[in-house]
Amino acid sequence: MKNILLIENNKQKLTYYMKRLIWYLILSFILIVPILLNALDRKNDTKKAVLITEPILFDTPEADKILESIEIFPPNNPWNEDISERPVAKDSDKIIEAMDANGSLDYNLDMGFVFVPPYQNKVEIQAEDSKASDEGPFPIPDNAPIEPGSDRHVIVVDPTNMILYELFAAEKTEWGWQCGSAAKFYLNSNKLRTDWIKYRDSCGLTSADAAGLPIFPGVVKYGEVMRGEVRHALRVTTRITRNEYVYPATHFASRHSEKKYPRMGERLRLKNNVYIKGYPDDVQAILKALKKYGMFVADNGGNWRISVAPDKRFNIKHLNMLRNIKGRNFEVIVPTGPDEGPRAK
Repeated sequence: MKNILLIENNKQKLTYYMKRLIWYLILSFILIVPILLNALDRKNDTKKAVLITEPILFDTPEADKILESIEIFPPNNPWNEDISERPVAKDSDKIIEAMDANGSLDYNLDMGFVFVPPYQNKVEIQAEDSKASDEGPFPIPDNAPIEPGSDRHVIVVDPTNMILYELFAAEKTEWGWQCGSAAKFYLNSNKLRTDWIKYRDSCGLTSADAAGLPIFPGVVKYGEVMRGEVRHALRVTTRITRNEYVYPATHFASRHSEKKYPRMGERLRLKNNVYIKGYPDDVQAILKALKKYGMFVADNGGNWRISVAPDKRFNIKHLNMLRNIKGRNFEVIVPTGPDEGPRAK
């Protein structure tokens, strides 16, 4: 009798533990599977390569698809770094005042670009500042857009090989292109051009931009704004800069040494207490980026002017609302160095 009771008791315990095990398995399945599926989706997203058979201009749906399919620099690159929690620089108020605290945030419809296939015909480049320039040839197509005005930037992206080509003061000639300077950036690497171009002048190493930075990553593009999320820092100009630069910038272009002026590469952030929910979604996408990623001082020019692709699909009335944001709504942050923040080893 005792044996029968013991067996029955063991059966009940076994049933109890089996039920608990089944519930644990079900709960684990419920919790883990969505995480795995989400990770798989992200992994698949990075492989959704868009086939390019001819040059594709920036203001097209095809260009939007390419932008969505590529990652511009690694996630821990300064351009993609979340700086929303970085401390405010001690000289922030002085620098903002020097940049015109009462001035309005504004934009230039300046930086067009073109995507090219990996087999795009390469043409010769003659750069006036040859020592600070990458050697050609570059895969620049005949329809590459040239920025209006004196700077005449040209931006070409090979998304297959993840290489960015940029020219300053560019002009097309019968034999190729001549320019003031020519720079090449590898979009799948955090290495600066100073890692392979050892030339320096007294101001550092320039690029197609005065700060030595790439231009393309900091341009506001139509596709990302319409997607509702700009996931990178922006490029901004200001009238007077200091004769210093800070990572990731590699060059300065000023004779001013006063600490009240921003350095090239200085990083500014839209203050967290600035109310942005009343703006249209496309404007909010830009303002959210300025809170999370901020903007780099990249060149001397108009105060508080960010670079926006001259895409005819933009709602200009909406973009003009950016002017409601004032210089005093920004703050200068303490930036991270090459081995700090998300790049810390």
